[in-house]
Amino acid sequence: MRPRLDPVVADLRRRVRAALQDLEPGDLVLVACSGGPDSLALAAVTCFEARRAGYRSGAVVVDHDLQEGSAAVSAAVASTLRGIGTEPVEVVRVDPAALPDGPEGRARRARYAALGEASARLRAAAVLLGHTLDDQAETVLLGLARGSGARSLAGMRPVNGIYRRPFLGVTRQATVAACRLLGLEPWHDPHNDDPRYQRVRVRRTVLPVLEAELGPGIAAALSRTAELLAADADALDALARYALADCSRDGPAAGPAALVADRLIALPGAVRSRVLRLAALGAGCPAGDLTAGHITALEHLLVTGRGASVADLPGRVRARRDRDGIVFAAGPVAG
Repeated sequence: MRPRLDPVVADLRRRVRAALQDLEPGDLVLVACSGGPDSLALAAVTCFEARRAGYRSGAVVVDHDLQEGSAAVSAAVASTLRGIGTEPVEVVRVDPAALPDGPEGRARRARYAALGEASARLRAAAVLLGHTLDDQAETVLLGLARGSGARSLAGMRPVNGIYRRPFLGVTRQATVAACRLLGLEPWHDPHNDDPRYQRVRVRRTVLPVLEAELGPGIAAALSRTAELLAADADALDALARYALADCSRDGPAAGPAALVADRLIALPGAVRSRVLRLAALGAGCPAGDLTAGHITALEHLLVTGRGASVADLPGRVRARRDRDGIVFAAGPVAG
């Protein structure tokens, strides 16, 4: 008689199976694995499902070189992954210090750049990320603190291009339990206890206080909020794409180089701000650098037309107000 599969592991397998149901036999799926319980459990479960479904399960271990001994840790994680049958396994060393933004932002950018390069080179059909319900709750709280709007409060997506997050509906506690049940020894990153990082302060201080004062289930409630806001944001984004074509001065075929002021002003504010963002992105602004402050500057340029006659945007893009609307073009960035 076969031993009964533990419900925790069974649930994680089901989630990975559902996330990858569109894969074909022979497709390669990569797991971004740090060696922590979330990504290690994900790698183990994905490896099991790959053998059953006939696709290939590989992994990328990103060494951020942020602490002494990181190369040895990455090598040990890679060895563990190969030991459970993951193949191929690549260790990629990155240099976040060369990138802009704070330490957390730099590490994230470097990590995604490495994952994107590896997935393209290895022709992966999907890249799996081990973010959990707890990570989602932290992301929503950080977005709320930054005042970044509905899109930020919508948190992380289950699917975002090539990236997929099968574990967004399970707790960190479940992945820790799964590693124990599967006989895996995860690595504990000391940065996860370092209060210098915002996410650690939210995890160790803010969420426990909310749980204590408002009762249990805060993380799950925040995660549900993210799902609802994601649906709303998707609807507004769809409206904005139609409105962008309608507001383009020379019609949709000409692109967003110039937008008609009267048509923009007539739009609801939530749609108008998204149209301005889409136009800026279409003109060459890097998505990661375009902030709410830049959109506010464009709104001011549109509505008042007074004061500064231009708004300098990331990526050496300049927005200029003329008599009929806003024109986007390459230009010098102030300061």
